[in-house]
Amino acid sequence: MQRMDNAPLSTWPWEKLGSYKYLLYGPFHARIIYSMIWEQTQNNSWCLHILLLCALRGLVHQLWFSCCNMLFLTRNRRILQQGIDFKQIDREWHWDNFIILQAFMASVALLSFPFLENLPSWNTKGIMCCIVLHVGISEPLYYWFHRLLHTQYFFSHYHSLHHASIVTQPFTAGMATLLEHLMMGVIIGIPILGTCLCGHGSISLIYGYILVFDFLRCMGHSNVEIIPHVLFQIFPLLKYFLYTPTYHSLHHTEMNTNFCLFMPLYDSIWKTINTKSWDFHERTSSGENDRIADFVFLVHLVDIMAALHVPIFFRSFSSHKYSFKLFLIPMWPFLFLLMNLSWVLHTTIVGTFYNLRGTLHQTWLVPRYGFQYFLPFAKEGINKVIEEAILEADRMGVKVISLAALNKMLTQSAERFENIRREAPVDCQKFLVQVTKYQAAQNCKTWILGKWCTPREQSWAPAGTHFHQFVVPQVLEFRRGCTYGKLAALRLPQDVQGLGYCEYTMERGVIHACHAGGIVHLLEGWTHHETGAIDVDQIDVAWTAALNHGFKPV
Repeated sequence: MQRMDNAPLSTWPWEKLGSYKYLLYGPFHARIIYSMIWEQTQNNSWCLHILLLCALRGLVHQLWFSCCNMLFLTRNRRILQQGIDFKQIDREWHWDNFIILQAFMASVALLSFPFLENLPSWNTKGIMCCIVLHVGISEPLYYWFHRLLHTQYFFSHYHSLHHASIVTQPFTAGMATLLEHLMMGVIIGIPILGTCLCGHGSISLIYGYILVFDFLRCMGHSNVEIIPHVLFQIFPLLKYFLYTPTYHSLHHTEMNTNFCLFMPLYDSIWKTINTKSWDFHERTSSGENDRIADFVFLVHLVDIMAALHVPIFFRSFSSHKYSFKLFLIPMWPFLFLLMNLSWVLHTTIVGTFYNLRGTLHQTWLVPRYGFQYFLPFAKEGINKVIEEAILEADRMGVKVISLAALNKMLTQSAERFENIRREAPVDCQKFLVQVTKYQAAQNCKTWILGKWCTPREQSWAPAGTHFHQFVVPQVLEFRRGCTYGKLAALRLPQDVQGLGYCEYTMERGVIHACHAGGIVHLLEGWTHHETGAIDVDQIDVAWTAALNHGFKPV
């Protein structure tokens, strides 16, 4: 059921601003700067607290997203096995609208109750007072408001937007209409304001309550069961005071049950608890909810900045083709540290996955960067990691494993060159000449690149040269008077499911030819191994098979 946008408070006032909506934080920044420079006072530190709290709330959601998408840690505890596709990512793009809204709601509260500016840093009594108000007012208030949202009018006009995501993510927690988040702001505000009115409020209480609130919301939408069932066996009553990701996942799949905010106690009182909740939690938390991949594509990291394109970091970045972003430069020290720590890893990790016609396709990541493949002392270790990955895939029962880019072997031997030349037509063999230095090709206007080529090496090519590329990453288009071919690639069939990331510099839904070749091998049910030299007689066979399976050239 689709949401109708003509309902009151169903859209956001800044919806048309796009990413410029963050300028709405401008007044807070301006007030802080004005106070520091002209008033030389910190009386308006509440603006700073609001901005800091907004940043921390965004960080909580981002950390939850990163953690629950570390498939090498979480895949056997995933609740629903489907992936997140581009449609859901685009729909949830502005998930953080509620943070902006509640920043302004906090400003209104501070202007209405000036004493909030003079709260102490800590008040122990406030913790218990806040818990009582949350359990006694916020929980039942949310429960009944949530029940109201599931009536026909409110669901079709408002709440259907949130429920459009069956497979939830931490960002799904923030995806709702203006009306819903206005009410959520009230629900959050009652324990905070109530505690402050009782004289037990503190700055740490405000930070703590809001961040724990967001933490639990993200947990419930994480699609990963992190709470062990044994905890409820030791403390049976705890399951009525703390919901679990599986508990809330049932609400998204069977919508007329499990309405509570964080405490299933209220579902139990008003008879809306799903009878499957505890058994489902026990099965999922057992850590046996995994599936062996049918196809594995073995890749490596390209360079330091490109590591951010791995989907465990920024969804808004990995869901578009990779390009260098200036605003990500401050992340470089962290990425450099990550690169050095990756030397400790001697095994591949599961990076991404999607489904195609009932088969599970995974990308396994070799924890090495492109330039490291050219370090003489690293070659043996990298080969060992790749070999162990292939053997592990075979032991697990993976049907097809395909190697990407530098994970394949290279050779400059004369014997290999002669074999390649013999594959060409007899009348064309004389045009193929083996060279060992780039200078030797300075009169050749057609270069076929099998490994990365620096701008200095490209400078030996004459004007008008065309570079055919079979290398990742693509070479820098340094020569203005030359042309550069694109990497061989195919568009995946339209019935691919759960694909929500781009493969390096490829567009959405487009994959490298070496990736596509492995998929065709799987779909065709071929049992032979494709290693060593390319069998040119099979090129047309593989191309026809790819087109028959719905792949499209780009």
